[in-house]
This record gives sequence, structure tokens and C-alpha cells, in this order.
Amino acid sequence: MSETREHVHELIERLPPAQLSAVARLLEAMLDASASAPVDDEPITDEDRRRVREGRAWFAQCGGRGIPMEDVLSDFGLTLEDFPAGK
Repeated sequence: MSETREHVHELIERLPPAQLSAVARLLEAMLDASASAPVDDEPITDEDRRRVREGRAWFAQCGGRGIPMEDVLSDFGLTLEDFPAGK
């Protein structure tokens, strides 16, 4: 954790001043979201562990890559053009 914190500080020090306000807003949003998120206090079950193992095996079988968004959308008769940027 300490190494990660130091690395983040080093990255922030390298940012140009114009980008610092954007990073500050991002960090504030992350903190606000985590403060308001409900605590996940459900125990991890054997079924959860099994599904995680299956998921990891599936990704390994696929070379560590997921399913391209275009393929997922095509299952629903949609394309990326159906979702214009910024809307």
C-alpha cells in the first residue's frame, strides 16, 4: 500500500497544473462514492469461489481477452453506431 501511495504521489507531481483540478475532482468523486456505498458484508460462498475459478479459466482459455463490445451488441441487433458518443 505504501509503495502504491508513493507512486500515486509521484504521478501527481509530474502532472501539469492544468490537469490537477481534474485529478482532484476524480479523487473527490471516488471518495464520495466509496463513502456512500453500502458495506458488502455477505460472506463469500463456495459457489462464489467456484464461479471465480470458472471465470478465470474462461479468460485464460480466451487468451486473457473478453468478448468485444461489438459482438455483445450484435446479439441484440445493435451496433456501436446506435450509441452516439456523449449521449
